[in-house]
Amino acid sequence: MSTQEPRLRWRCRRGMRELDQLLGWYFEVRYAQADAVAKAAFSTLLDEQDPELWNWLSGRAVPPQAGWRNIIDEIRTRDRV
Repeated sequence: MSTQEPRLRWRCRRGMRELDQLLGWYFEVRYAQADAVAKAAFSTLLDEQDPELWNWLSGRAVPPQAGWRNIIDEIRTRDRV
């Protein structure tokens, strides 16, 4: 585990149960296998505000960055993988 991972795990805790579960799922299940580009994208994704994250994860909006879109799409389709 890198020294950054505990901090990222903490940053996945948003105070909104749904966001906590979705972001936490990605961190716990997918993050370790992600390449460096995806890991960097996830870290910057966590800098975004909760309303934006929720809009993206609920399908109401599309993230502006391709790396974020890939992560959001993976989270949204996690039950179908």
